[in-house]
Amino acid sequence: MAIEKKIDCVILGLLSHEDLTGYEIKKRMDTSLKYFWGASYGSIYPALSDLVKNGMAVKRDETENNRHKIIYSITQKGRCHLKDWLRLPAEKDELRYETLLKLFFGNEAGALQAISHIDAFEEKIEKDLQHLTDSADILRKNVSSDDTHKYYLLTVEFGIKTYSAYLEWCREAKTMLKKER
Repeated sequence: MAIEKKIDCVILGLLSHEDLTGYEIKKRMDTSLKYFWGASYGSIYPALSDLVKNGMAVKRDETENNRHKIIYSITQKGRCHLKDWLRLPAEKDELRYETLLKLFFGNEAGALQAISHIDAFEEKIEKDLQHLTDSADILRKNVSSDDTHKYYLLTVEFGIKTYSAYLEWCREAKTMLKKER
């Protein structure tokens, strides 16, 4: 499956749980999925159009509080496509952090600059870890009410363990760099 079409499966996955507008899809990507997947409006709306054109989603117009909305729903064909994709092995898991890229070339700027980047990274990770921990607490309380929550919780728990390791690395990296000075 082409990498550019994974957005289709991400959208279908979101729609498999509930009907959403394009704006709501973007919001889910910027909150629930932001730790491991992202997309812009520029990729979401063309993908939605393709999904509708290919019969994997349908759209309906609604007006609520004098606001026009286009709401998307998954079709049976879309659900089958999503299930087929879920059966495939993952093509590519990758980690991309600009902080690590800058650190890799950090010898050019020196230890103080590298520590500054690590401090900023650490601050972001601490905030994200708190959000993940709060989400896990909510999911644990609701895991029995909806089977989907169990799968959400698994991804959140992965994030908690990963981000905890990132924080440990930050402390170790700063200690190593401070010895250089």
